[in-house]
Amino acid sequence: MFDRLNAVEDKFLKIEQAMSNPEVIGRPQEYQRLVKEHAEIAPVVEVYRKYRELDRQIRENELLLREEKDPEMRELIKQDMEELAEKREQILHQLKVMLLPKDPNDEKNVILEIRAGTGGEEAALFAADLFRMYARYAEEKGWRVEVLDKHVSDMGGFKEIIASIHGKGAYSRLKFERGVHRVQRIPVTESQGRIHTSAVTVAVLPEAEEIDIEIDPSELRIDVFRSSGPGGQSVNTTDSAVRITHIPTGIVVTCQDEKSQHKNKAKALKVLRSRLLDLKRREQEEKIAQERRQQVGTGDRSERIRTYNFPQNRVTDHRINLTLYKLEEVLNGSLDDIIDPLITFYQTEELKRMDM
Repeated sequence: MFDRLNAVEDKFLKIEQAMSNPEVIGRPQEYQRLVKEHAEIAPVVEVYRKYRELDRQIRENELLLREEKDPEMRELIKQDMEELAEKREQILHQLKVMLLPKDPNDEKNVILEIRAGTGGEEAALFAADLFRMYARYAEEKGWRVEVLDKHVSDMGGFKEIIASIHGKGAYSRLKFERGVHRVQRIPVTESQGRIHTSAVTVAVLPEAEEIDIEIDPSELRIDVFRSSGPGGQSVNTTDSAVRITHIPTGIVVTCQDEKSQHKNKAKALKVLRSRLLDLKRREQEEKIAQERRQQVGTGDRSERIRTYNFPQNRVTDHRINLTLYKLEEVLNGSLDDIIDPLITFYQTEELKRMDM
């Protein structure tokens, strides 16, 4: 690990030297590339230098301890060493996390897909609750949410809603939300006050750019039709809705949220690219190792990940056995209290796997 850290610092120094070269400054494209690379590795170098400084102070105290005869002074030196050693251990863990392989999709925007599962109208209503939760979380983070397509239920819930979320690091935070979300509450349709259990599936896909996935137009079947609202009634007198079928994989994407056929087609292609990228990523992960299927980033939506229990004001994330009695706050977008422990857990698991 320290060989890697030394190599990173050497690279950092060479980049700094190159950035001060007038010839490099005169080549804007190359200079911008170096600036970006410098900014990416600067935090690692800064933390590594803190580690070395703490290590130097501990070694100095060890020398002092050997020479010091006064019992009181020896006790003070020992206390100082204990504090320094504790800080050094914390910095060492931070360095290990910083050296973990980065998910190449972490900085991407997100395609969020929420679908009502078992539970009929109640599931659709909870799908709407979840969408509001993510929209409020995005607002808190300064991200932008754009609805790409939605199918509204008779009572105003969502049978399905697909949205894009644009913002720095959106995928790195929201990728832990994929899976089955279960709700336990008394539905508005329940006359006898019984608690029902319903389920909603959430898919979080990194938004693919054209350079990520190249689509052969000859492999697409594009159908147009009139948009429909709740109950199937027509809400548009023109054929503006678009359905795109990717023939090789059988993936079908429908978009009818815009009045323009052109805009609906562009949105549908955006969703299709992201689903194809997600499919490609999952296939790669399956080839790498069986154990990767156990992790959150596999895209497997068959696993129940979280339960929202209204009578007990409780939210439980089953992957890390985390229970919070603050359901209302979570549904209002306070997700960091769940996402931060999830990130820590999976980083720790990755560190164990790599024996760092």
